[in-house]
Amino acid sequence: MPTTLTVPLGDRAYPIHIGEGVLDLLPEVLRQIPAKGTVGVVTDSQVGPLYAARVLELVHQAGKKCVMFSFPAGEESKRLDQMEAICGAFLEGGLDRASLIIALGGGVVGDMAGFAAGVFMRGIPFIQIPTTIVSQVDSSVGGKTGVNHALGKNTIGVFHQPKAVLIDLVLLRTLPDRELRAGIAEIIKHGVIADADLFAHMETNAAAIQDRNWSLLEYPIQRSCEIKAAVVAEDETEQGLRAILNYGHTFGHAIEAVTHYTKYLHGEAVALGMGAAGYLACDLGMVDEAFVRRQNACCTAYGLPVSWREVPVEETILAMKKDKKVRAGTLKFVLPEAVGRVILRTDITEEQVRGALEALRGPA
Repeated sequence: MPTTLTVPLGDRAYPIHIGEGVLDLLPEVLRQIPAKGTVGVVTDSQVGPLYAARVLELVHQAGKKCVMFSFPAGEESKRLDQMEAICGAFLEGGLDRASLIIALGGGVVGDMAGFAAGVFMRGIPFIQIPTTIVSQVDSSVGGKTGVNHALGKNTIGVFHQPKAVLIDLVLLRTLPDRELRAGIAEIIKHGVIADADLFAHMETNAAAIQDRNWSLLEYPIQRSCEIKAAVVAEDETEQGLRAILNYGHTFGHAIEAVTHYTKYLHGEAVALGMGAAGYLACDLGMVDEAFVRRQNACCTAYGLPVSWREVPVEETILAMKKDKKVRAGTLKFVLPEAVGRVILRTDITEEQVRGALEALRGPA
């Protein structure tokens, strides 16, 4: 039976439906949302051929007209010109202020569709149907939307909460192995920041999960959503606590930017970022070397990178300074104190950051 969680945001609260076959709930979910106009579906060139026909069929079952927009898959499509194309297609297709948008795809699709919903006609509802692990456990929940700029990841966007999230585990079966492994990085992250038992589950079951034992993935996906929903409910717009969800991301986003979003998938960059954060915390005496080895070993067990010999240290530091988490020139770092517990630090020097990036290069 599907599990339903709630993101408790008062009159903007919304359900997260998790389980096999929850995509079939879409007609009923659509009927419950007071949006009577044409539905716009945003997808990409990888996911569209697999699942768009089924989603369009379910939208029609709900008695609604539908317009679909597909863009080339990949982080390089996450740009303002694609956002303009989405809005243009939906204007031509008859969407208006009574309409609704569905995001069908991974994190890039969800971020772009959510941003489009947030700004189209000054804001219309949207539904998330995430098709990758990274989007199911992270980007589909919480209302962060946006696009990249050449100088920084997700620097242009809005907070716009979905009306519902449908996490269908069946959709993961077509996920390429590399995407599967990259998504695991966000689950490992949730374990480090909030749940030592979740982290231990990912350690113990690495081989079986990579062999696609789906029964072992349902718990970490659900637990990750529970963690994120609780944090978002307490700090929706990232004024404090929500920043802990960025563990590994201050370094990771900079690594994505300096590699022009082409070398690493998001989860791979987050794994590198967690490695750098671990080295930094160890250097500060917050954790010991055993923590660093354990975290790196867990990531390595899933084929995630924990070192990058060619990291351009100075260029990465410059990219970090352009991160949207910078406040008055000060970077926030989420750093571990133990598996299951992290804190925010704003007193980190540039030299200490440089040391963490040098450590990421590995031994000479």
